[in-house]
Amino acid sequence: MKTRVKSSAPSPPPIALLSPPWPLYTRPSIQLGALKAIVRSRFPHVAVQAHHAYLAIAAAIGYALYQGVSERTWLAEAVYGALLYPEQRPGMARLFRREAAGNQLLRRTDFEQLVSRVQKATEAWLAAVDWRPLRMVGVSSVLCQLTAGLYFIRRLRALHPGLTIVVGGAAFNHRSAAAALEVFPEIDAVVCGEGELPLCHLVQHHVVEGRPIADVPPARGVVRRGGDGAHEADQGFYQLENLDHLPLPDFEDYFTTLSGLDPSQRFFPTLPVEVSRGCWWQRESPAGESGGCEFCNLNLQWKGYRAKSAGRVVSEIDQMTRRHRLLAVAVMDNVLPKESTAEILRGLADLNRDLSIFAEIRATTPLIELKLMRAAGMHRVQIGIEALSTRLLHKLRKGTTAIQNLEVMKHCEALGIANLSNLILHFPSSDEDDVAETLHTMQFAGPFRPPKPVRFWLGLGSPAWRHAEAHGLNRVGNHPHWARIFPPWIFRRLPFMIQAYQAAAGHQHRLWQPVRDRLRTWTKTYDDLHRGTPREPILSYRDGGDFMIIRERRPDGDAVTHRLEGSSRQIYIFCSHHRSHPRILANFSTLPADKITSFLRMMTAQKLMFSESDHFLSLAVPVRGME
Repeated sequence: MKTRVKSSAPSPPPIALLSPPWPLYTRPSIQLGALKAIVRSRFPHVAVQAHHAYLAIAAAIGYALYQGVSERTWLAEAVYGALLYPEQRPGMARLFRREAAGNQLLRRTDFEQLVSRVQKATEAWLAAVDWRPLRMVGVSSVLCQLTAGLYFIRRLRALHPGLTIVVGGAAFNHRSAAAALEVFPEIDAVVCGEGELPLCHLVQHHVVEGRPIADVPPARGVVRRGGDGAHEADQGFYQLENLDHLPLPDFEDYFTTLSGLDPSQRFFPTLPVEVSRGCWWQRESPAGESGGCEFCNLNLQWKGYRAKSAGRVVSEIDQMTRRHRLLAVAVMDNVLPKESTAEILRGLADLNRDLSIFAEIRATTPLIELKLMRAAGMHRVQIGIEALSTRLLHKLRKGTTAIQNLEVMKHCEALGIANLSNLILHFPSSDEDDVAETLHTMQFAGPFRPPKPVRFWLGLGSPAWRHAEAHGLNRVGNHPHWARIFPPWIFRRLPFMIQAYQAAAGHQHRLWQPVRDRLRTWTKTYDDLHRGTPREPILSYRDGGDFMIIRERRPDGDAVTHRLEGSSRQIYIFCSHHRSHPRILANFSTLPADKITSFLRMMTAQKLMFSESDHFLSLAVPVRGME
């Protein structure tokens, strides 16, 4: 009698995913979590290591120093750039010192010592990982990760020449993929766009079947060394149709790294959550050209807009917060879904959990949704304010107006939602009228949290980049700072995400100087008035039923009060949302039109209301909030 011998095929070799510095160290990488989860769900027999290397480096050099570097692109790129190209280190040191001027800690930091510390920490981390069994490593490279990723790649290739190295992320897209393979010989393949399906394609054919990378069948979103790079890069995206089919992201490796740190370095992280991909405001024109905000290039890695169902989002946040015993959540989307946000927020509120949520929203978000956000635990938002001039907002293609921006800022102030927004300065086609409108609006915006000033930068693939001539931009190309980091032949060959242009930069700087000055005064006044009384509004009212008292706090310590009686009170409350002049007259048709108009003008003159294009908005917030 023969004995049957049960044979089993050997398990495929493991793979690794790696996120280098400089992402926020306080949260796991959403890219690594999503990619590991889908590979494990489709290939249970393939082991996947997800290395959040940035957390280890942050702990090694100190969190405060790491955070300071991570907040500015050129600081981050200069550090590992100095390790990649030491012959260009003097130029990078000068760049670092210039960019660090506004940060007290970084001003005291010696660049050479920082580079040495980062190199030591990186080499120690690389030596602690056993790379020998691995077949493939995928490196994520988004904003501030380009030179760090390239340094990790170069060292991995030197330590383990047989390792297949794949890169993906916003730093490598269809415009740069073929060139990246030419100038960086250590890279074997580039994933353009969304990573899940291209990575699974590589795992199936390269890892499981064992084919050489050049023999892997072509697939959209995969540009291989040995393939037709330019042709492969132009084949479009290979992406999921339904985001509900994604498994829950796997962050276990991040938490393993965190738990292995010294107790003094451990903290409670923020959980990243993905609700949607793309931007529903970035509509595609009939000619096939994408729209959206003129300055934005955040959606180069996918096509169209897709969102998870409301039930899936609520379930995911419920499961992830329970699993990791955390309550802080950051929604990673460019903007919350237009159709399902209210349902999501109600579901989160029904969890009856003290969540602390951050998300990015549009200025057109209605008050009812803002109330739902507060009830769900969304205490911080980044609103797409960008400008306080309707003329400039039109140039930016925001689809909003200055009065809408003030209204959403006012509602956030009333609800106690921190509005962490930006004000774009130096947009190339901005002019004196844009600045004048901005300064005018700022006179009325003082009671609300001021936005952060940011200089316009030209992003590769953005509408402004594609429409450069319309904005008076000449000689568009790579930003000259890249030439301080990379050798000339790479600078000339590779298109980088941050571009530059020739325009009247000095004119724009002088043009916007009054706005910068006014913004500094606004910020100081706002901070001073909230010192010791963080929740007391600067401009508020108490309602007495048939009268109201408006109170305006001022920097000199004396408050100014106003009393509105009867119909004046009614009109003021009616304009809690911006209303057109005809609508106000129609709603109070029993009152003389000239008296209503006189009242509106008086309120505007006293800066208790804001008017724009025959629309009026009351600026005081109710003391009782908006329950």
